[in-house]
Amino acid sequence: MGLLSDAWEVTPQAGDFSKEKNAAWEARCMEVYAAMVDNMDQGIGRVVAELKRQGQLDNTLVIYLQDNGGCAEEAGRAAPAQPYPTDLKAFTADQLQPAIRPPMQTRDGRPVRTGPKAMPGPADTYVAYGRNWANVSNTPFREYKHRVHEGGIATPLVVQWPNGIAARRHNQVVNDPTHLIDIMATCLDLAGAKHPQDFAGKATVPLEGISLRPALAGQPIDRRQPIFWEHEGNRAVRDGKWKLVAKGPRGKWELYDMEADRTEMHDLASTQTDQANHMAAQWDA
Repeated sequence: MGLLSDAWEVTPQAGDFSKEKNAAWEARCMEVYAAMVDNMDQGIGRVVAELKRQGQLDNTLVIYLQDNGGCAEEAGRAAPAQPYPTDLKAFTADQLQPAIRPPMQTRDGRPVRTGPKAMPGPADTYVAYGRNWANVSNTPFREYKHRVHEGGIATPLVVQWPNGIAARRHNQVVNDPTHLIDIMATCLDLAGAKHPQDFAGKATVPLEGISLRPALAGQPIDRRQPIFWEHEGNRAVRDGKWKLVAKGPRGKWELYDMEADRTEMHDLASTQTDQANHMAAQWDA
């Protein structure tokens, strides 16, 4: 499909399904994950169908992306430490779920089950799909959600706009790096709107992103500043083909040539020291 370069090495496989003791349970984890994606897809389809019914679809810009790479969290995968409670009461109509991870309960008063004896799917189960499936989801990239290696931050960005994107550009792949900060700048540009300098008597935060309008027409994106990340001490800089990235607040900087090695398998920080030091200074600044 042209999404990936054959020159990039695939990162190591995390698990071996043939040796999995709970194979049916592990398979169900991915089945439920796929079912949630399908459910979301149907929801997007309903929005698209309504735009089509109103005659607005061709003149509507639809931008689809996800918030991070595959998640290697192990929440709900271990057997419960305590017996499930038997005295739970149903939530009233105006109560909200106070917990975001087990131990939890359903709205109708059942305990939420976890671990390999709980087949994921029903409302009274909570099981993350874990590192091995996240490794599959992120192939060929390194690391996972929380990190700022490509496995943590690289996501699809799918754009549809029949009246605004020429037919020759349909189903084309753009490889220029973009960032969530670019979405606002793009929408303002395409709508012919200006970002206000103040609102309700207070100064607004200036736009940091750039418009992706050129990419829609097959032109290079005019990015003049690096892109920066920081999440839980994990940090990175992307400047042209170069990416500087570190794992954790005390992690050492790693440097990668993203054109030759986007899977981040060959750290060049010790050989391209001037480039690494320059980008580290950019990040600090």
